[in-house]
Amino acid sequence: MDFSYTAEEEAFRLRARQWLEANAPRNIADRGFSLPTDHESIDALKIWQRRLFEAGFLGLTWPIEYGGQGKTIVYSAILNEEMARARAPSPLNLLGLSMAGPTILEHGRDDQKRRFLAKILSCEEIWCQGFSEPGAGSDLASLGTRAELRGDEYVINGAKVWTSLGQIADWCMLLVRTDPAAPKHRGLSYLLVDMHSPGVTVRPLRQMTGEEEFNQLFFDDVRVARENLLGPQGGGWGVALTTLMNERATLSLSTVMRFRNTFEDLKALALGQLEGRATPLDKSVIRQALAQFYIDVESMKYLAYRNFSRLLRGGTPGPEGSISKLLWSELNQRMNEFALTVQGAHAVLDEGSARVVDGGRWQYATLRARGNTIEEGTSEIQRNIIAERLLGMPRGN
Repeated sequence: MDFSYTAEEEAFRLRARQWLEANAPRNIADRGFSLPTDHESIDALKIWQRRLFEAGFLGLTWPIEYGGQGKTIVYSAILNEEMARARAPSPLNLLGLSMAGPTILEHGRDDQKRRFLAKILSCEEIWCQGFSEPGAGSDLASLGTRAELRGDEYVINGAKVWTSLGQIADWCMLLVRTDPAAPKHRGLSYLLVDMHSPGVTVRPLRQMTGEEEFNQLFFDDVRVARENLLGPQGGGWGVALTTLMNERATLSLSTVMRFRNTFEDLKALALGQLEGRATPLDKSVIRQALAQFYIDVESMKYLAYRNFSRLLRGGTPGPEGSISKLLWSELNQRMNEFALTVQGAHAVLDEGSARVVDGGRWQYATLRARGNTIEEGTSEIQRNIIAERLLGMPRGN
């Protein structure tokens, strides 16, 4: 791809850089890839997203008539770079921006676009994703949550699990079975569900970090208007693929930029431990590890740019996003585990300890990173997608 920018794009970069330097909040803790669970952070991030929206930095590629800016995806790449440079927190409504919005733009009717998109951008309505179920995670198409059409309403019964932001969400992208007699991929439909509807119950799930970032959802005779069907009835699988592909494609560039910051912090940690002679590792081991992490981050960057170039040429997100997801999720685990190894005996300390290194961020991130290779599709599933859909290998038994 051509890495040069037009005068207009560079002017946008300068405006974004100056605005972020003056406005990015400094009082929100960096929790890596986890989503906020405390009320203080949630409230602060709502305000932050609203300010980004009012300044014209959200919905950059969305049509102007739906609250967007009508620009090319180059502007999104520039903003991601500048957000990382300023170490600015991500918007709170990340699932709405990266998944619900793009899916509604592609499959929604005009009235659905006008109803939902602007409120996603402004964070007036927060979104969650209701796909996985207790018995249908890796094999999503075998889900059992039912939606029966009765007149002008669907009546939903079933359960979903691993629902990020479910405890604060206003709307849910819900994949349901509307035709039990059809083959499993063809009997699915995609509904936009008001989370405040009677019959919706949210139960938080406690993680090994002690936080309740994910939730289980229960639907007991929940009624949803037929007009909230996204795409055709029975066509939910195709709509869901749009959601999943956009999730991996739209977040890949911002993920790479965040890894640059993590690498710089890891390098500073290793050098600081060497100067204080507090690490059990030999200097040569640390040098080799840092060199490999640098190579990994740069490799991810150019893979993201390759996928980005495809989008610039008018393509749509494809299975290549599985490569990015596999790489960053496993790299995040390796980098955080190395950070603990570098700390030596201090690695056993936790947040709140007087002598914990860097406030305990590496200990927390190591625990949280265990979920990276499970959420958004396990590493095993990503390898199957890569093998079958990119390399043309036969399906495994």
